[in-house]
Amino acid sequence: MDFQIGLVIAGLLVGFIVGLTGVGGGSLMTPILLYFGIPPTTAVGTDLLYAAFTKMGGVFVHHKKGNINWTITGWLTLGSVPAALITLWILNSIKTDISTINAVIKYSLGWALLFTSVAILFKKKLLVLSQKHAGDKFHSESHTQNMLTIGIGVLLGATVTLTSIGAGALGTVTLFFLYPLLPTPRLVGTEIAHAVPLTLVAGIGHASMGNLDLVLLGQLLLGSLPGIFIGSMLSGKVPDLFLRNAIAVMLFLAGYKLIF
Repeated sequence: MDFQIGLVIAGLLVGFIVGLTGVGGGSLMTPILLYFGIPPTTAVGTDLLYAAFTKMGGVFVHHKKGNINWTITGWLTLGSVPAALITLWILNSIKTDISTINAVIKYSLGWALLFTSVAILFKKKLLVLSQKHAGDKFHSESHTQNMLTIGIGVLLGATVTLTSIGAGALGTVTLFFLYPLLPTPRLVGTEIAHAVPLTLVAGIGHASMGNLDLVLLGQLLLGSLPGIFIGSMLSGKVPDLFLRNAIAVMLFLAGYKLIF
């Protein structure tokens, strides 16, 4: 693929939004890649490794701040990585033409974007609801909680491998319900720490099937790494609610367009 300045700018913009709000990595990048005419399989495969590399820096920062619960990360990974491997095996085993796989990915992507937009829009209400039920039975039974965490991992593993979307917004919202008393920065840090091994495994799997464009990946990283840095510096100085709502509406429209 030839060098395109538009892709570097797209990387810069997505990186900036991620740094500013912690939302929108895969869910913004994959639709942008489709807009640039990148085939869905290549868009998903490249975006997964893009996410893995960009989130590694986030893990370092969150770990230094003590914002990662490694036990929860471990339970999530126990479900998500095997689910990612099984999803990759199914994708590789389907003996059909590439256009059918692209159609399946586009349709799955559309639904993942719709669910993500709803999760972003109602995040605060969902958090209040989950904290109201903080005394429910399963919250106090660690074994049940661990099994449910593995279950969430399985769901995220399959969704992220198929669409490259869900590790951030969907993962964080589902964790709100299971761990309502865990402070929000720790939830976000824990989900970022879980996203790195998941996107790395899924990305390497897609790369082995030929769904990776290294030049495209380089261009995205060239823009996004400084973008994340600038966004992180300005975090808290721009109205968070306005940005989140704007992102949610954009994702909803992109998802609707892919499905219908």
